[in-house]
Amino acid sequence: MIRILLADDQPLIRSGIRALLEAEDDIEVVGEAADGRQAVEMAAEHHPDIALVDIQMPVLDGVETTRQIVADERLDSVRVVILTNFGLDEYIFAALRAGASGFLLKDTQPTELLQALRIVMSGDAMMSPAVTSRLISEFVARPPDAVAAAGMETLTNREREVVALVAHGLSNDAGAQPHHRQDPRQPGDDQARRPRPGAARRLRLPDRLGRPARRRAVGPQYPGT
Repeated sequence: MIRILLADDQPLIRSGIRALLEAEDDIEVVGEAADGRQAVEMAAEHHPDIALVDIQMPVLDGVETTRQIVADERLDSVRVVILTNFGLDEYIFAALRAGASGFLLKDTQPTELLQALRIVMSGDAMMSPAVTSRLISEFVARPPDAVAAAGMETLTNREREVVALVAHGLSNDAGAQPHHRQDPRQPGDDQARRPRPGAARRLRLPDRLGRPARRRAVGPQYPGT
């Protein structure tokens, strides 16, 4: 059974996702949070397998919520999946830095959402095809020498995993080799990151995506709603 915590400030969104998840025999919703602070507290109370977190919430946004859950030693087994309307680079990169295991758009098809949750539960990382496609497009647009020098030293290990897999244009099967994290603390990170036990994760890339792409490191600046 996959135990899910929902965190979204819109009750209608929460109820719709809950109805979708609870129709599945292997998924149980253990709680709902209306803001980021509640999400952190309920994660500590219920110890879900996955916290499905909106990026824009009051009190704490989805990035800070993710960061606090990942930093809590009591929540080693909790994986965070960001679910948002906004596939903006700054959100993607900030979520990866905070330790998210997935980044999905709210226009994701219901079957794809369910599949993504099961993929993350298996220990892999997952991004929406539209997000991955844009990262690939950005990566291929940059000359190879510029790609190599484009601030790689400022990326966290999670971001380097994404860059490495995208740059090689690996499919789901070809990209299934685990990538072990090393030092989770990188220059420029706002907060130290603690590696999880068994933290080797695999990034699932859609098979239909093609050539390698560049990714542009952008600081976590959030546009208004």
